[in-house]
Amino acid sequence: MRTYRVIHRTSYGYGAMMSDGYSVACLVPRDTMWQRVRSAAIRLEPEPSEVDETLDVFGNRQHQFGLHEPHSTMLVEAESVVDVEHRPAPQDDATWEGTVAACDSARGDLAIEVSMFRSTSRLVDLPAVRTELEPTVSGVFRPGRNVVDALAALCDEIHDTFEFDAHFSNVSTPLVDVIAGRRGVCQDFAHLAVASCRMVGLAARYVSGYIETVAPPGQEKLVGADASHAWCSVWTPGAGWIDFDPTNGHLPVNDHVTVAWGRDYADVIPVRGVMIGPAATQVLDVAVDVERVEL
Repeated sequence: MRTYRVIHRTSYGYGAMMSDGYSVACLVPRDTMWQRVRSAAIRLEPEPSEVDETLDVFGNRQHQFGLHEPHSTMLVEAESVVDVEHRPAPQDDATWEGTVAACDSARGDLAIEVSMFRSTSRLVDLPAVRTELEPTVSGVFRPGRNVVDALAALCDEIHDTFEFDAHFSNVSTPLVDVIAGRRGVCQDFAHLAVASCRMVGLAARYVSGYIETVAPPGQEKLVGADASHAWCSVWTPGAGWIDFDPTNGHLPVNDHVTVAWGRDYADVIPVRGVMIGPAATQVLDVAVDVERVEL
């Protein structure tokens, strides 16, 4: 087991004084089969006028803040300590076609759990990418292939044929442009994996969180230099939800910290909201620290 301390800071600077504001943060990790949250706290500067914590439809922890006083800066900081268990390699004897059939025949709670992750969504527009993704999908999901093998192959395919480029895309870049450019960031590759799985009828969800990074040999790890991460999770009848990370080309073992999951990034945006005030510039800065600790 590993224990991580994660600090995520999001700061805003406005070119004019804002009179009011409302923000929603999805920054606090959730308990999972392989993860236990020891502690988690989130704060806002200036001190918010009102705070509320809720669970969304996916079971993610959401914090809502109302800031009803003049302010020209705002800081949202979340600090969490999380235990992450070592995950064994997933095992499932089902083929991917058998897994699709199990989703088709699901009833009751299972049907509710998987159905919302099988169709097009705001940022995973299946009709828009179907033609472009067909060669990848048909090459990976060959007839009779074991579902775990197919997911591992999809992970490798995206990792090996797309280039990580932090300057290529942003949150509004269509997935079809990512496919055409053969480059993007972890959010894009997670959406790509989700779309590929949903195209054949699998239940695939977008997962947000963090990953432990290691400084290059001879160099110290820079404070605040980590970043949020994203990967894909697919349901199978024998193993449940299987996570795989196409950005890094492997199935998570114990170096990923899960925060939330949804149909795509739009369901798990780390910080979103509205400010009320005059038209003004805005400067955004995000700093993340993921540190392994001994407790």
